[in-house]
Amino acid sequence: MASFDGGRTSPRWNRNGKELFHRNGNKMMAVDISTSPDIALSTPRLLFEQRYAYGRTTTLPNYDVSPDGRRFLMVKDESGLGRLNVVLNWVEELKARVPTK
Repeated sequence: MASFDGGRTSPRWNRNGKELFHRNGNKMMAVDISTSPDIALSTPRLLFEQRYAYGRTTTLPNYDVSPDGRRFLMVKDESGLGRLNVVLNWVEELKARVPTK
């Protein structure tokens, strides 16, 4: 990928195959990709900017993208926390906490 304004890390494809997400520092960026008639890349656009953690390397993404490409799961870097809460069966817990009509 050509770099227009600095380094890019942690690339991840949108599942539609027409968009590539990547990080540029604290910025989450997206590039549209077309393959017909030739390969063409759009100018990178800013999706959002926030301080999130990087993994052990900056080449492997430590985030994920929803199948529709509209939501991101990011790791927040909070010093001093040092823990991860995993909730199993969260749908059932949600149903218990939020009554349905």
